[in-house]
Amino acid sequence: MTRNALSGAEVRLDKVTFSYGEAVFGFDVAFRPGRVTAVMGPSGSGKSTLLNLVAGFETAASGRVLIGDRDVTADPPAARPVSMVFQENNLFAHLTVEQNVGLGRSPSLRLSDADRTAVAGALERTGLGGKGKRLPRELSGGERQRVALARVLVRERPVLLLDEPFASLGPALREDMLELVAGLQAERGMTVLFVTHQPEDARRIAHDMAFIEEGRVAATGPVEEFFGEGGPEAFRRYIGAS
Repeated sequence: MTRNALSGAEVRLDKVTFSYGEAVFGFDVAFRPGRVTAVMGPSGSGKSTLLNLVAGFETAASGRVLIGDRDVTADPPAARPVSMVFQENNLFAHLTVEQNVGLGRSPSLRLSDADRTAVAGALERTGLGGKGKRLPRELSGGERQRVALARVLVRERPVLLLDEPFASLGPALREDMLELVAGLQAERGMTVLFVTHQPEDARRIAHDMAFIEEGRVAATGPVEEFFGEGGPEAFRRYIGAS
């Protein structure tokens, strides 16, 4: 697989509105291609909603969702050039590790020789070589998240959405997974949107930052600007820096 196969695409929400009960969201923002953007903000501010709008799990009431030069607003999730990893990792308990990864190539698990080679390569790259025949229950929490990332690799999509996938892991494991994500992104050039509540995670692997507050993107920019003394006031308040 070449770097170009996963070369990142710009993600843009063009005057997108969405409401859920009494909560109203409005996003007008572009995420630079081939970079990791940390998405931060208070609980309930709209971070997961933003990712779900990009992935197609939520449908915009108005506005457009664009990935690269393609308008995907009306496309179902399976048709969008996006992969998503959740906190729960979404593995099928009755399928082996290699079968769970193989779903990224074929939902029916009718895999060609090339598919099987891709699955084996993804398992090796994510540190799961030799564990393909195990069931999810035989793995640690960190290993289960590695399976989810291996499935992302075989899907070969230019955009990766991470919705707090490492929140339940201990500090050392979380650090390992962040390093893995950073390494994969550098190799493949994917555009990564990464929801996190941990400022240190953003500083470790993100190039850019988007701060969400009350259903709106309050600020965007390079990570170093957010953590500098002139960083956005709302963000500095959020992390207790002012």
